[in-house]
Amino acid sequence: MIKIDIKKNKNNLENKSALDRILWAQNNFEDGLFMSTSFGIQSAVLLHLVKQKIPNIPIIFIDTGYLFNETYQFAKKLTNDLQLNIKIYKPLISSSKQESLYGRLWEQGEEGLDRYNRINKIEPMQRAIKEMNKTGWIAGLRRQQSTSREHRPVLEYQNNITKIYPIIDWSDDEIDNYLSEHNLPYHPLRKKGYVSVGDWHSSIPLESNMKPEETRFNGIKRECGLHLDFDQGGGI
Repeated sequence: MIKIDIKKNKNNLENKSALDRILWAQNNFEDGLFMSTSFGIQSAVLLHLVKQKIPNIPIIFIDTGYLFNETYQFAKKLTNDLQLNIKIYKPLISSSKQESLYGRLWEQGEEGLDRYNRINKIEPMQRAIKEMNKTGWIAGLRRQQSTSREHRPVLEYQNNITKIYPIIDWSDDEIDNYLSEHNLPYHPLRKKGYVSVGDWHSSIPLESNMKPEETRFNGIKRECGLHLDFDQGGGI
């Protein structure tokens, strides 16, 4: 088991560039490192950054079975264009069986959403980490995305794995500039007003009277549980 001094390293990494943070992760975790992607609105940025330094890094993509058609198309394009090493994980229970057994969980308030997320997102990710025997996780969280992320550190140990967020302090303008500079695409649903995209039933376009985080999960919550402590709604 790799032992990382979280406090010391997160302070050191806070003032580093995204690429320096990625290199730090590579040097410290080597084959124990993976990356996740949702192929969301801005996913091309971190995929491109990480690919530059760790070309063959395994990238876990959780396919819930409820993604937008545009997401599958976007995933195919980026996978081909960037030659990504994608590892697809799916829920153990099919969408049709879930709805037969439990109904439409996303319409059943916070408790239903929590159960939905445990089945469709958290369990597949935990299974992926265990099967692939990984100890370090690169993810694309940013502080500007929501109030639930505004105080997130660049490095943390959560649910028995070390997590690194290379673009945690990037602004929306920096994201725009990077995509433009490297001729990278946004998710196609951005043109229809989406600022965050997950499953089709739990993502809506941003309206003038809304905060961006209110466009997910009917405004009930922002996080699906992948980046929460188990006692905060994560876990299986």
